[in-house]
This record gives sequence, C-alpha cells and structure tokens, in this order.
Amino acid sequence: MHKNLEIYLEEISHFLSGRGEREEILSEIRSHILEKAEQESGPVTDASLEKVIAAYGKPRLVAEKYLEGRPVIAPAFKRLLFRYTTLLFAIHLTFIVFAVIFKKSFIVFPFLFIPRVGIVEAIMYLPAAFLTDFGIVALVLYFITQSGREFKLPWPKFALDLDEMKAPSAKSLAAKIATMVGAGIMLAMTGVAVKLFIKFQTIFLVSYNLENFRPLLLPKPGRLISLIVIVMLAAGTISLFIKVFALSRRLTCWVDAIADSVALVLIGLLLRQQYTNLFAVDIPQKLLTWFHFTLTFTLLFAALIIAIDLVRNLVRLGRKRLAE
Repeated sequence: MHKNLEIYLEEISHFLSGRGEREEILSEIRSHILEKAEQESGPVTDASLEKVIAAYGKPRLVAEKYLEGRPVIAPAFKRLLFRYTTLLFAIHLTFIVFAVIFKKSFIVFPFLFIPRVGIVEAIMYLPAAFLTDFGIVALVLYFITQSGREFKLPWPKFALDLDEMKAPSAKSLAAKIATMVGAGIMLAMTGVAVKLFIKFQTIFLVSYNLENFRPLLLPKPGRLISLIVIVMLAAGTISLFIKVFALSRRLTCWVDAIADSVALVLIGLLLRQQYTNLFAVDIPQKLLTWFHFTLTFTLLFAALIIAIDLVRNLVRLGRKRLAE
C-alpha cells in the first residue's frame, strides 16, 4: 500500500458525498494514478506516485471535476425553494403571533416549536425563523435532487412568489442625488443630536419660554434613550452614504440588511424601557397613558416594517447567492 496515494485519496474524499458514489470515484482515481505511474516509470514507487499526484491536481479541483453537472438542488426546484420558504415562513409567523397574543408555547412536531415569547423576543426571532425555514426547504429539495427520482411537487396557486422579487436596479443620477440629500439631512440631524447630548446629556428637552431648556426625561433613561436614538440616526446616515457610492446590488442589500438588524435591536431596547417613571416634568396621567400607547404602537409598527424589509433583503441575497 502506498501511503502518499492513500493520503491524497483521503483528501479528495472530504469533498465527495454519498458512500457508494464516493468509493466508486476514489477507486477510479486510484486506478488512473497507478496506471499512469506505471506507464511513466515502470514499477510503481513512492517517488513516481508523488510526481503523478502533483500533476493530477489539487484534491478539491479533482473532486469538482467528478461532481460537475450534479447540482445540489435541481434547477427545476430553485423556484420552489423560495415559494415553499415563503409559505413555511407565513405559517411560522402566524404561530409566533399566536405565541405572543395568547402567551403560550406551540408545538407542531416535527414542524416547529414556538416557545412563549414577548413582543421584543418575537421581533428578534423573525430573521432566525426565516433562515430556519429556508434551511429546512433547501434540505428537503437537496435530498429529492440527490435521489434522482422524478417528483412533481405541488404548489398552491394563492401563495406569493418571493422568488419573483427583483433586486433593485442601478440607480439613476436623480435617485443618487435624492439619496445624497437624504444622507445630508440625516447627517445634520445626527450632528444636532450629538451636540445636544454633549451639552445636556440628553436630546429630549422642554422649554416654556424658548430660552431656558430643561431635560424632559429623568437622567438615566434620558441618557439611554438619547444614545439609542443617536445610534439609529448614525446608522441610517452611514447606510445612506454607503448606498450612494455602492457599485453593486449585493452591497446595497447587505447594507440594508445590516441597517435593519441594528434598527430591530435598538427598537427592542426602546420597547424594554419602563415609561411609568420616565419624565422629569409633571405630565397628566391621561396624557401619559396616551403617550405610552402611541409610542408602543409606533415602535411595534416600525419594527414590523423593518422586519419585513430585512426578510426581503435576505431573500434577495439568497437569490443572488443561489444564482452564482
């Protein structure tokens, strides 16, 4: 037995799947190498094998030659990949909403397990839920493809085709100018917020005569909420400036996805704040109740829109990756 040949074959086997198919390919490669070594130098030696192996190619490239034309997921199923993921995620999302509303856990074995979660946890869970659903569908389609059998997979006519969502086209000059103007406005707002925070340790101020400003919130929550808002403004500003000079659609999608993720985390921090002991000035109870309801509703609505946009950008990135 030639140790260097067995080591080479073992390295190739790391890039092959399926035991029967792997053994067949490795046996064929072993025969080719031994035959070539014998043709070139007569009796096979470790030295002659080393020379043939070096010329044969790197293990990964050799494995890829044998795997050409064998897709991970059949082209006919690529459209269904996003269709089924969309449908699965819609069901997943429904159970998440039920878990929040009814404050109960839901188990649909072996489909999913949704623990009892709060609103913030549910919002943070949405991107992970989508990626999980995508992985489940991809795994099923992979096994169907590798089986080599003919399958006609059903598809309900009422479902939405996320795979038909198109990536944003190249921006026109007018669109870039509009984005630049928006970035400039965001930069100015961020600068004003930072200046106020440095001077007053908060950006939430109140004045009855437009001269003497005083903090609207108590020091600790005022600083925390102010910093969260400043980070959100800064993230939005950076995102817009990057998108102005982005040269590819993928970079734009990545910027949007990262900005959405940051925004969701910050909104989650805001939702965790207690509003009962927040203000440094006297506010009527009715007005306080109205403020709490309005702010919570606004943050939840914004979080929902951002979560949808995050999923959409993940779909676009997945489609781009799959196409490559």
